[in-house]
Amino acid sequence: MIQDLQKHNFSYSSFILIGFPGFLEKRQLLFIPFCLLFILAISSNSVIIHTIRTGHTLQSPMYILICTIAAVDLSIPMTFAPKMLLAFLFDWNEISLIGCLVQMFFVHLTSSFQSTVTLIMAVDRYVAICNPLRYNNYINYSTLVKMSIAALMRNGIFIIIFTIPAGYLTFCMSNIIEHCYCDHMSLVSLACEDTLKNNIMGLAAIFFIAGIDLIFIFFSYLKIFIVAHRTTSGKAREKAIHTCSTHLIVILMVFAYITLLIGFYLPLEVRILLGAVYSILPPLVHPIIYSLRTKEIKDFIVKRLKSKRQISLAVCICLK
Repeated sequence: MIQDLQKHNFSYSSFILIGFPGFLEKRQLLFIPFCLLFILAISSNSVIIHTIRTGHTLQSPMYILICTIAAVDLSIPMTFAPKMLLAFLFDWNEISLIGCLVQMFFVHLTSSFQSTVTLIMAVDRYVAICNPLRYNNYINYSTLVKMSIAALMRNGIFIIIFTIPAGYLTFCMSNIIEHCYCDHMSLVSLACEDTLKNNIMGLAAIFFIAGIDLIFIFFSYLKIFIVAHRTTSGKAREKAIHTCSTHLIVILMVFAYITLLIGFYLPLEVRILLGAVYSILPPLVHPIIYSLRTKEIKDFIVKRLKSKRQISLAVCICLK
């Protein structure tokens, strides 16, 4: 039958996203927890971005990078969460092939940029700790912009390499995507032709983006901890380890998600649930990590909250 369909050039041009197949009759119940996670992720990252942009003492490269990763975390749920929530609430599950490819591109692009920003953060800490006298020469706003543009171009090219070929596949087996959003593996698995090249391109993109980033991050922090261990100042060593440990927490979360993406051994329901939750959870947790473990950001937020509270009290007194 498949061969007959292929002879008539039959291929689905629209798909149905049915994330959480076991909850099809109770999908509305999923709207509330995921909507709360989405709102919290958007609001918490917006607070971090606003705090760093308005804080005159928070304009160093390190804080600009924290602001950048907050912007990335802000973008990730925006690529799929609105449509996913509408699907939960109103059963708007259909998506065109073009829409699926566009969503796939931006989901993978924003997710891949997480590991890239953590790599740039590792380079920033490497120069700050291992070569502090040349820090201002090597790390500045211009350097960060150039590195970000280069990384964006690299990630975009590799993602385009596997996204565009996926659009030329023939989808005649099914148009049911068992996920909450379009990703490469879910779409390609529906093709009724040989997808070996597509799978190889997908895995190659993961290696040349996340794999290369991880290798450089590992050697950067290895060198950082060696230098920090050899330093004679206990206070400087403690500060370096504290700063790097904050970044490493974020890095472990990023690469745990990447491991999940290639976790073929996981049951489908588990993979869908973890994929959806983990796409929203890190953007929610990262601001908490940075606000609690970065003293300057925490102090600035507390100061702003106290200032607003005093203004509110003053207004209430005046009204009385």
